[in-house]
Amino acid sequence: MVLQMKKRGDRVSKTARGRGAKVLVFKGHRERTAGGLKVDMLMKNRRGKVVSKRANASGRRRFVNIEPWVRALMAARECLRISGFVAVNGRTLQGKALYIKTRALYSSESKVCVGIAPSTGAADGGA
Repeated sequence: MVLQMKKRGDRVSKTARGRGAKVLVFKGHRERTAGGLKVDMLMKNRRGKVVSKRANASGRRRFVNIEPWVRALMAARECLRISGFVAVNGRTLQGKALYIKTRALYSSESKVCVGIAPSTGAADGGA
């Protein structure tokens, strides 16, 4: 009786592909992503998502340019008591008002609403 050779297992790829590729690399289950990212090039962001360190740094650098506008927009939304989606300078009167208020706050250095007390966020008195 002749013994048969043992079948060799399938070779596992060192490259992670698809939706969870960065997570596989970050956890050490794969060596690199299809784009060539290795463990030392990855990090977790504030939300816990695995992202590229370079992409994260690039986003932070770019956000600095629009941060004053974003702050002015959020202050204007609070002043006009807008919640939910409103297209800034869109077709509605609310959108036009939002744009005008944002522009005014953006131009002036103060991001404080004049004449209206800021809302605390609790509609029912903080209960």
